Amino acid sequence: MKKDKHPKYQPILFVDSTTNRKFVCGAAMSSDETMEFEGKTYPMVRISISSDSHPLFTGDRNRFVDAEGRVKKFQRRYAEAVEKRQKPSEKDA
Repeated sequence: MKKDKHPKYQPILFVDSTTNRKFVCGAAMSSDETMEFEGKTYPMVRISISSDSHPLFTGDRNRFVDAEGRVKKFQRRYAEAVEKRQKPSEKDA
């Protein structure tokens, strides 16, 4: 293997922001944040969904997993669009 060509492979601490579950996995990522886990300090990467919070793995298919507010944002925009359609236009009056 050539030196300085490949990214540094290291253990990374992943934190599920929905359930706050933490797990260590090897990856070629880097992070400015660090966190201590089981007596060691690891670079930390926050993820919005993992097998601990995904409905397919949890069996809770009716629950929305949305840590970043995308579902609420969509519902608000959809409600505004429906409201505009229901109001009669000023030209018809």
